Amino acid sequence: MPDAKATPPLTGAAAEREMRRLTRRSFSTGAVAALAGLGAWRWLTTASPEDGLPWPVRRVLRFNQWLAQGYSLGRRLAPTFPAESVRQPARTNGLVGLDGQVEPAGWQLRVGHDGRADQTIALRSMQALPRADLVTELKCVEGWSQVIHFGGVRFMDLMTRFRLGTRSGRAPDPQNNPQDLYRYVYLATPDERYYVGLDMASALHPQTLLCDTINGRPLTRPHGAPLRLYLAVKYGYKSLKRLALVRFQDKRPPDYWADRGYDWYAGL
Repeated sequence: MPDAKATPPLTGAAAEREMRRLTRRSFSTGAVAALAGLGAWRWLTTASPEDGLPWPVRRVLRFNQWLAQGYSLGRRLAPTFPAESVRQPARTNGLVGLDGQVEPAGWQLRVGHDGRADQTIALRSMQALPRADLVTELKCVEGWSQVIHFGGVRFMDLMTRFRLGTRSGRAPDPQNNPQDLYRYVYLATPDERYYVGLDMASALHPQTLLCDTINGRPLTRPHGAPLRLYLAVKYGYKSLKRLALVRFQDKRPPDYWADRGYDWYAGL
């Protein structure tokens, strides 16, 4: 049964007046929202810079880093896949620091520590360490991912064999003597055009590799020949190609993409 008290529909001039009223209200509401958004954007972009970014953005990135570090604590492992999951060819992305050809036979890694003379380690000496193979999903911050088979040696094994990353010059012992470790690692291409910074826990992670093969074949130039870094628990921009320099230090090192506004930690 119809409601006797229902408001009759508007017609004619009354309907036109109501439409004008609603249109003015919608315009006013939208204008207020737009001005609020513009004000927030101006506040964000004019906020005092902190490490090259407006401080609110930098604080969010640091909070994300705190969450990622608290979640993993160096123990979380990236999922691994059967070898048949690999699809050829492996995607490439980024050629900064890869100008010119290199000769793998004579390749050497230069290693430095704060307050100590540098040393060099030949590629063939690294290849004599126990081999490690890892089939995991490389994830790019741009949104794509691909299952790739990386082969090489664990960064942790390199540090242990050559007694790297410690103040005493002894082999690292993270469990019993963590204070002997430097806090950070800086890694770079030969010309240092591309560089990354790692905290020590990330460097010692069991899925952090120094790789010389990809999908069962020697690295090519676009993939970082003859030696590259791969971190399974971080976005791909941390997996530096054509690794030539490693430096252990207590001051947090710069990072190519962090200098351009990306997350320094870059944990997945």
